[in-house]
Amino acid sequence: MTSNRPNDGDDQQDPLSEMFAKLFGGQGPGMDPAEIAKAAGLPADPNLLAQMFQQVQAMMSAGNEGPVNWKLAHENARRAAAADGDPSVGAAEAREVDEALRLAELWLDPVTDFGGTGLMGKAWARAEWVEATLPTWKRMTEPVANSIAFALTSALTEQVPEEMKQMMGGARSMLQNMGGALFGMQLGQAVGALSKEVVSSTDIGIPLAPGKMALLPANVRAFGEGLDIPRQDVMLFLALREACHSRLFTHVPWLGAHLLGAIEGYARGIHIDMSRIEEAARDIDPANPQSLQDALSQGVFMPARTPEQDAALAKLETVLALVEGWVDELTAAAAVNLPSAGALREMVRRRRATGGPAEHAFSALVGLELRPRRLREAAALWAALGKERGIAGRDAIWQHPDLLPTLEDLDDPAGFSARRQQVEARDSEVDEALQKLLAGGFDTPAPGTAAPAKETGPGTGPGDATAGSPDEGTAREGGTQPGTPGPETDEGGTGREDR
Repeated sequence: MTSNRPNDGDDQQDPLSEMFAKLFGGQGPGMDPAEIAKAAGLPADPNLLAQMFQQVQAMMSAGNEGPVNWKLAHENARRAAAADGDPSVGAAEAREVDEALRLAELWLDPVTDFGGTGLMGKAWARAEWVEATLPTWKRMTEPVANSIAFALTSALTEQVPEEMKQMMGGARSMLQNMGGALFGMQLGQAVGALSKEVVSSTDIGIPLAPGKMALLPANVRAFGEGLDIPRQDVMLFLALREACHSRLFTHVPWLGAHLLGAIEGYARGIHIDMSRIEEAARDIDPANPQSLQDALSQGVFMPARTPEQDAALAKLETVLALVEGWVDELTAAAAVNLPSAGALREMVRRRRATGGPAEHAFSALVGLELRPRRLREAAALWAALGKERGIAGRDAIWQHPDLLPTLEDLDDPAGFSARRQQVEARDSEVDEALQKLLAGGFDTPAPGTAAPAKETGPGTGPGDATAGSPDEGTAREGGTQPGTPGPETDEGGTGREDR
């Protein structure tokens, strides 16, 4: 793009500069750059002003794949993960993680009907976690990102004066990419921040890296800091949780897709409050790129929820609670001989229920919290089902999503089986009736006809109702009802009732 540095005897102005002049209170072509800067709060130095425009335009036009700048998201995630250091995984740590996951698999065998996964345990640095999970983050957040990018682009474009729209030229594409760039930057920072908090690939209860089982040694150490618990115990307990998640998602293949599908369905129903977007767009200071990111991080662009989405979110949270409750219960059963298991279990429960700073940042960005609020109730439900049905019967509930407990079951775990028996009884009755109908077990008369008349014994006359007769099921002339002796008739066919 051209610089808006004034030239002697030349009052031509860069269209982008003129556009910003109109946007921020300028009076039209021919303005001095100092006046533009003063009106818009931009640097007064023309050189700095040109550099700022070039940087903003490059940021908003490069690397887009659709409405969202995923390249920028990836770069920001890697940068945030490496901030304050990202220790590489050494051979000793990799071996320690592998041994902990192998032992966890052995400990889980007696407490679940789901067999081992055969996956090789991995030890990841934070950057490796980012690389492995970013495709899933993209899938989860793209519907939200598209909505935000469209709303922000529309709001900014509408602010351009009508007489400026014809001369925007390349600036229009810049505005179209602005929302995607902003969301990409913020999402990348949120994912990078999460990489410093999570301890495994399934730490948030969703298979972010399907088909992989991994721990982050640096974050495992941070998790155990300040605890009067041996580091090996911490590693083993977290390995049990990771191995338990992996078994569940491997042996229940519909579950991961069910969770991600619920998130995608929730996101697709999001609508953006355009009035908030327009207000935020007016307050963004182009001279301060940080103001763009602050607007996102403070929830200015947070999608508005509808009642339908609240219901969808409640269902999603129920499934998350069931996943985490099952993992919580089985991990406790497998770690029964680990002295510190009780304390570690309570610590994980509180951590999952409240969420860390990065989780809060992510929820502010997309309007979605991935926390199992009913974890304790779900764990109690799985414990009760294990006592009542045994290990195989408890785990068989994961066979189909229609079999899963509901919010009502979390409120009353003891009544789950009774309610399920009632449902199964109703379903059985419907199935039996359907099978009988298909087998011809029900006599279904043709339309407009009634069931055949019963036989009345010897002496039935030819005028009696017979199966398939056109007068069947209706009163004959003279008031005769089906199933009664027919009237005597004279030669003219006139009916004569017997009194």
